[in-house]
Amino acid sequence: MEVSVSTVWRLALAAAFGALVAGPAVPAQAGPLAVVAGETLDVRADSLEVDMARNSALLEGKVHAELGDLQVDCAKVEVRYDEAPNVRWARGSGGISAKAKGFAATASTVEVDVARKSVRLQGSVKLSRGKGWVTADSATIDLSTRKVVLNDVEGSIPVPSPAR
Repeated sequence: MEVSVSTVWRLALAAAFGALVAGPAVPAQAGPLAVVAGETLDVRADSLEVDMARNSALLEGKVHAELGDLQVDCAKVEVRYDEAPNVRWARGSGGISAKAKGFAATASTVEVDVARKSVRLQGSVKLSRGKGWVTADSATIDLSTRKVVLNDVEGSIPVPSPAR
């Protein structure tokens, strides 16, 4: 099974989307919030709380983000940003579910560290594409090197029949 790094990168962007709303207050049902790589980022949540003094934002309740063909759902997204506002760190929790181009990923949490250019999926991580799947306790993605490391892995990867 081949895991697309562009899909992982898009997942990281979607997880970090909350800081894009760190400017003036906007309704939690607002969209689009931004354009990323020429694609519109749309977000829905039951509630949005922005703490400008602490440079943080919190989206809660049925959080849903769409960026092109990527769709991400979870219960909560916490974000830390700088004064610009640029995302420094984001954490999605409450059951992460992501889908794009026949690829699906689930995990308990996802954490994005922008300075370190890393993404960490934890808790019942499952990556699947077609009939192939891999589970792991955790997965770490280095966005600079495009290296993915899975820990405590188990899976099933279909092998095509030899051509006759």
